[in-house]
Amino acid sequence: MAGEIDVKGAKKRLTDKRDELEAIVEASRDSRKPVELDQSRVGRLSRMDALQDQAMALETKRRREIELRRIQAAFERIKSGDYGYCLTCGEEIQPKRLEFDPATPVCIDCAR
Repeated sequence: MAGEIDVKGAKKRLTDKRDELEAIVEASRDSRKPVELDQSRVGRLSRMDALQDQAMALETKRRREIELRRIQAAFERIKSGDYGYCLTCGEEIQPKRLEFDPATPVCIDCAR
């Protein structure tokens, strides 16, 4: 299996994606700050918009953190020699699937 999978390419794609996600998380830090509740400074509708924006930013951050954990788990599988094998059934994951998503832990059949 290792001969069919471009592990070096997968490492590069995983590293690039991790770096991109970490930069976005850092750049969006201000959007997750607590919302100002002083009604004299911010109107009710503006405050509601700000709360909604904050909630969306927090959810986006949560999803990015999940993706970062998937990437870290893929690095661990590469290190242990288990990269390219489905965590559910143990079968080989198709190289094209890994090219599309190098962090995927399962084959297409188990993903369904």
